[in-house]
Amino acid sequence: MRAGAVALCSAALCATPMLAQAGGGAPGGGGGGRGMMTPDAQLASLTTALTLSADQQAKIKPILVDQQKKMDDLRNDNSSGGDRQAMRQKFEQIRTDANQKIRALLDDKQKAKFDQEEQDREQRMQRRGGPGNGPNNGPNNGPNNGPDNGSNNGPNNGPGNPPPSN
Repeated sequence: MRAGAVALCSAALCATPMLAQAGGGAPGGGGGGRGMMTPDAQLASLTTALTLSADQQAKIKPILVDQQKKMDDLRNDNSSGGDRQAMRQKFEQIRTDANQKIRALLDDKQKAKFDQEEQDREQRMQRRGGPGNGPNNGPNNGPNNGPDNGSNNGPNNGPGNPPPSN
């Protein structure tokens, strides 16, 4: 149970404040969602994606450091009793709060880019069953639904995967 909660928390932190696609330059991300980014790495990604000034960087770094501390504290807090949904909501609130603080420091052009990247991140999370989605809610999320598995893909076949004929 605890291992699942740690995995969920790690996934939430990876998404903070946004996921970077490999080579895509999306703000704040984690190399396609693998591993956690440090506040410094998140700041570097935001700086590149949004062309942050030195003053903006100096104001945003403490927000990212505080966000990471809150997420680490939550990850190490056993008071939720393994309630994944409650932990997910808390992680999402921490991320939302940090994003609001960051957004307040951006100019209009940067805000538009930041908002678009956040919307893209949320769509990616929904596609892979992230926050707000239960297991097997997206296409091809059932067992054995990888590419080229033919029509015998088990439950939760995604689009284009007809059920097996017996």
